[in-house]
Amino acid sequence: MSGNRRKAFLVSASLVGGAMLMTACQDTAKATDNGAAKGSSSATPAGDAATPSGSSTTGSSQGTDKGSDATGNGTEDGAGSGVDTGNGERKPVEQGCGANDISWSTKSQSQAGGYVLITAKAKSGITCYLPAALPTVAFGSDGTEAGPAEQAVGEQIKLSGNTTAYAGVNPKTTNADGGKELDFIIVAVGNDDPNPVSLPVDTITVDKPVVTNWHTAPADAVPFS
Repeated sequence: MSGNRRKAFLVSASLVGGAMLMTACQDTAKATDNGAAKGSSSATPAGDAATPSGSSTTGSSQGTDKGSDATGNGTEDGAGSGVDTGNGERKPVEQGCGANDISWSTKSQSQAGGYVLITAKAKSGITCYLPAALPTVAFGSDGTEAGPAEQAVGEQIKLSGNTTAYAGVNPKTTNADGGKELDFIIVAVGNDDPNPVSLPVDTITVDKPVVTNWHTAPADAVPFS
């Protein structure tokens, strides 16, 4: 092969090789672009799928919140009035009795040297609690109060319906003559009761009186000295 023909062949081979290389690079770029496009194309549905999934999560959160609200409303409605304990529950308020919440009666008894039995029942439709403390019993215009006939206080008593509470008053604990002659007593549920009541009794002589705690059995309300 002559020198000129050989040079022409090398040049031609070089041109063909360059063209093939360019074609290969273009094919590679196309493949890369197509792959990226396909990857981007496939990523988009994934993003779309993620979006509904996010919506579903939001819906679930809303559903939980609504459910919680409904539960709270149910608890509050079911409990009615009361004190919020801070954990979604309500504790019923225990209403203390006032003298005007009670139907009163008195009866003179001969046991233990003679005493007055006080009977207390809640008025119709009322539920209230007598405290674990002495009833306040006073006598006369000077307001002489009865002291305790028992060493320890009793228990709180719930008055409702036919439940009855009893307290016994010994108007005279001294052996000396004298004292105030009265035919009524003043009764209240504690010293802060704004509505004390006046209850009629047989004529009694009052001198250092005492009163028992509230009891649910009349036999327990006898003021033994």
